[in-house]
Amino acid sequence: MIQEEFDSKERKIKNYGFEDIDDLLNTLLNTPEIRFVRFITADMLGERECSFTIPVREIDKNALKKGFDASSLYPERIKESDKLAFFDPTTARVFPVAYQTKTPGFERSWKELIIFGDVVDPKNGEYVYDSRTKLKKALKKAEEVTGADTFNVGPELEFFLFKSDDSGNPVIINDKPVLVDKGGYFKGGRHGAVRKEIQLLVSEMGYHFEYDHHEAAPSQHEVDVHYMNALDMADFMMLYRHVAKRVAHAHGLFASFMPKPVIGQNGSGMHVHQSLFKDGKNLFYDKNDKYELSETAYQYMAGLMKHAPEITAFLNQWINSYKRLVPGYEAPVYICWDPQNRSNLIRKPEYEPGREKAARLELRSADPAANPYLALSMMLSAGIKGIEEKLPRPEPSNLNVYKLNQDERDKLGIKSLPGSLEQALALAEKSELVKSVVGERFLADFVRIKRKEIEKSQAYEPELIKDDLKLSKYELEELLPVL
Repeated sequence: MIQEEFDSKERKIKNYGFEDIDDLLNTLLNTPEIRFVRFITADMLGERECSFTIPVREIDKNALKKGFDASSLYPERIKESDKLAFFDPTTARVFPVAYQTKTPGFERSWKELIIFGDVVDPKNGEYVYDSRTKLKKALKKAEEVTGADTFNVGPELEFFLFKSDDSGNPVIINDKPVLVDKGGYFKGGRHGAVRKEIQLLVSEMGYHFEYDHHEAAPSQHEVDVHYMNALDMADFMMLYRHVAKRVAHAHGLFASFMPKPVIGQNGSGMHVHQSLFKDGKNLFYDKNDKYELSETAYQYMAGLMKHAPEITAFLNQWINSYKRLVPGYEAPVYICWDPQNRSNLIRKPEYEPGREKAARLELRSADPAANPYLALSMMLSAGIKGIEEKLPRPEPSNLNVYKLNQDERDKLGIKSLPGSLEQALALAEKSELVKSVVGERFLADFVRIKRKEIEKSQAYEPELIKDDLKLSKYELEELLPVL
């Protein structure tokens, strides 16, 4: 068990693994150094955590919810601002960092307990803009269609480390963030200690990591967590980005999950390994198949391939995302699959052939600056649609599709992902699948917000919006310091 692995006789604080509110309250009551509870949620974009804290004394057995003013988080703003945060005690984690006061003569330290949950409307219950609820509904639909009780996911979260200034912002010289090493894939580089510190800190909250390494580009890194069910993973991803940035800042660095922060180098992807389980059995596994994939897996894959263009706006939601989705840098552009070929949209990893639990599909187009709840909702819903429609199994492509011309791809029936955020939004806007996942109101406001982003970027520097030779002023000033 993970808890047994990390617990020790010396540890007096229960850091994670709360079963219910009584279990949680007992820890708060007996751990005076925990002074605040921080509730974390996501707005529509979900590129960073949104949170508020409340004193521990405000938490009691009847207070698994807390009212708050959500007017600046969601499109409703002033007219419908009051919302309720429903705490899920099973998500609670004690943040292992001790805060210190800085007021002379007032020396105190304290810790926080971090908790996730759902945002609801006090009058209507389910809240139309809560993206975590969208994922829960997608999971319920998957269970109804397939009987699957678990959607396991394992994202590869790539990021860059750049030099930062005293305020914690990335240093920009000659319109570029400043790199801090010349490493390559599994080769050299610096700041491996930063990766270790991220893992150590998050591990104390009960998470289990598999490995870390330097990625392909200079200053690029990857730390991979053990797979989890999708809801737990989405919560983890919100927390992980926060921790990575915090640890980097302590080292005088800036951690960036921006998809393409350095032109001419590989961008940062979020390859998502995924599989469906029922009663501990992997529904994607068939030992008699050439690729050890079941008919369910092929139908799921076909659904991903069919609906990939229309869900791309939620997997790659920034203007900068489409500077990564170009041929030549291992980022998938063309909709095809193969067990090993990394130029394809989908792979079937072959790390552990013959092992049932390891059978999975890897979708390679998403990037780590997406809203994790929405990204996982869209992937799952597209795959489930393929199962519902019993789509035929796609034939694998063992070609390097980057080297094929358009006519050759057309003859093979290989389609492309949208080439810009504007194209992706147009496809999402018309998609019945997308509407079924987020609802018409959410979709309309998401598209409106993202089109305003496009307009704002054009107002910054119109002549550079399509320039792939450098980052635009908008990307440098508005996106890089945030993503």
